[in-house]
Amino acid sequence: MPSVLVTGANRGIGLEFARQYAADGWEVIATARQSSPELDELGVRVEPLELHDLDAVAGFAGRLAGPLDLLIANAGTWIPEQAEAADDGRAWSDMMVANCIAPFLLAKAVLARVAEARGKLIALTSGMASIAESSGGYVPYRTSKAALNMAWNSLAVETKRLGVIAAAFDPGWVKTRMGGPKAPLSPQESVRDMRRLIERLGPEESGGYFRRDGRRVPW
Repeated sequence: MPSVLVTGANRGIGLEFARQYAADGWEVIATARQSSPELDELGVRVEPLELHDLDAVAGFAGRLAGPLDLLIANAGTWIPEQAEAADDGRAWSDMMVANCIAPFLLAKAVLARVAEARGKLIALTSGMASIAESSGGYVPYRTSKAALNMAWNSLAVETKRLGVIAAAFDPGWVKTRMGGPKAPLSPQESVRDMRRLIERLGPEESGGYFRRDGRRVPW
């Protein structure tokens, strides 16, 4: 039975990843600060994880046994939207931990397990992280995801020798708490497309930054 670790699985895209993989017979390890009724109903293994607790993040491999086929680093935050004052700067710093530092440390923590399976490390980023396509605004969020892209690209260089593929995905504008009700995509559609992309990713695409349909996003 293949296994997947999904962070931020209590709602939105993370919950949908957990739901779809569980329905297909995968062993799902779902993390969240707190579970949710929807996640509990799936009957998957739920592990509490606070991304700002970097000791817990870096030690997460101790909760795993055996190979891990797939990590989906989904959890993150979009607060603050802007940086105007010192409090915003402190929140921005916290965002960098949640959106970049913690996912990278988690990937490093579970790397040996993923290498056993010659598996894949997937980070959910955003099209808003593309410097080439930036329209300005939302500087904290954009920079945190751009930093995640760089971290994941560097991770791909390191993991190539282990047979592990690492890539960053833009899930699109999705109807979630962050995306809002006007977003054109449902979580089901976005996750379905990303799962197809995960399945077909090869070593030559490791280190890439992709839209959910497989098109590369300009850095």
